[in-house]
Amino acid sequence: MIERIDAKLRRGERLDLDDARCLLDDAPLLEIGALANEVRRERHPGGVVTYVVDTNLNYTNLCDAYCSFCAFYRPHTSTADDAYTHTVDDMMTQIARAQAMGCTTVLMQGGLNPDLPLDYYLAMVRETRARFPGMTPHYWSAPEIYEMAKVSGLGYRQVFEALWDAGQRTLPGGGAEILTNEQRRRISPLKMDADEWIAVHRAAQRVGFRGTATMMYGHGESVDDRVEHFQRVRDLQDEAGGFYAFVPWSFAPGGTPLGRKLGGLRAQANDYLRIIAAARLFFDNVDHIDASWFSEGKKTGQVALHFGADDFGGTLFDENVMQEAGHYVRTSVEEMRTMIREAGFTPAQRNTHYEVLEVFDGAPLPA
Repeated sequence: MIERIDAKLRRGERLDLDDARCLLDDAPLLEIGALANEVRRERHPGGVVTYVVDTNLNYTNLCDAYCSFCAFYRPHTSTADDAYTHTVDDMMTQIARAQAMGCTTVLMQGGLNPDLPLDYYLAMVRETRARFPGMTPHYWSAPEIYEMAKVSGLGYRQVFEALWDAGQRTLPGGGAEILTNEQRRRISPLKMDADEWIAVHRAAQRVGFRGTATMMYGHGESVDDRVEHFQRVRDLQDEAGGFYAFVPWSFAPGGTPLGRKLGGLRAQANDYLRIIAAARLFFDNVDHIDASWFSEGKKTGQVALHFGADDFGGTLFDENVMQEAGHYVRTSVEEMRTMIREAGFTPAQRNTHYEVLEVFDGAPLPA
């Protein structure tokens, strides 16, 4: 069957859902990896792998979604010592530290706190733009937009128009998990469903926002669930064209109700490499596939660069969501470049829009 997929790609034909199922299920891993690597090098010649200098800040851990896969949240009514909602000024202090560390992007996420009005989020964006004009506010994800719309009574487009006017231009792809309603009801029944995730990103892209699509796998979903996720992302990209990249990662089970139910087992590296390779072959309309040194481990992240990935993600100087699940790993800019070089590629720093700022082992690009 891999021969049929290879032949279709060489004829310039689009892979169908049966092809995706083959890639995600029983096709020989090394063969699809080699094919994905070939496609990646055709799309991104020159051996450059990009990364972004960023951090991941959290403004609240109060949440009314109660997802079974999350160890980060505290009930939205909690008064425990470890429950928090930071002020906008508090977050500006954290962003100042990020700027001092060389960050060009701040990814911000948090719980779904029904006590926060839309003005809180708008002020966060406006203050970031005013105080740190060189910093990209890569804020919120689809579930947070859903919460903003619910609290404010506005539609998604109106929320995005307000965020755009405040100065935001990109939207992270978090909160996708697996884009099937059946699986979402199983792992997060109080959270927005798959149709709403798609609707949020459709609205964002129609306003002008661009960003990423993600996938959290390894929590009991089937191959068909993964295929449906791939299909939904590619279909929306055909329609709106707003995804820069596809970013998969495995479920971190530590400290979560779902993890305990699954016996604490985590998806293995070969599963991750299969998804990376399948994504590169299936997503003919998405420019970039991100490898993760963070979620899968540094060595697996390096190997993924030979299975179709062309981006190494962000430095993530701060990260608390997966840390709460017992997953702790950190890096530096120097180590990011070293890991990319060790994998046989040339490192290049990019911005949130996947535009290259500087190639290392070479001269800076002209302004």
